[in-house]
Amino acid sequence: MEIVFSITQEADGGVGECLSYDIFTQGDTWEELRANVQEATCAFFFDAPKPSAIRLHLVRDELLAFA
Repeated sequence: MEIVFSITQEADGGVGECLSYDIFTQGDTWEELRANVQEATCAFFFDAPKPSAIRLHLVRDELLAFA
């Protein structure tokens, strides 16, 4: 089983939201966010089989202004 997190990049890190389960986390750096995603997933599945893989889908919202 593979689960997917949508990662929204922010100025001070990022926020991760699992698309198929109620798992949410955040981190101040990319490394911290990755570790927090793994920790939150382990906690969510503490008494159930854990997923074999976690996919991080990075979403970057950028606005380009035309002059």
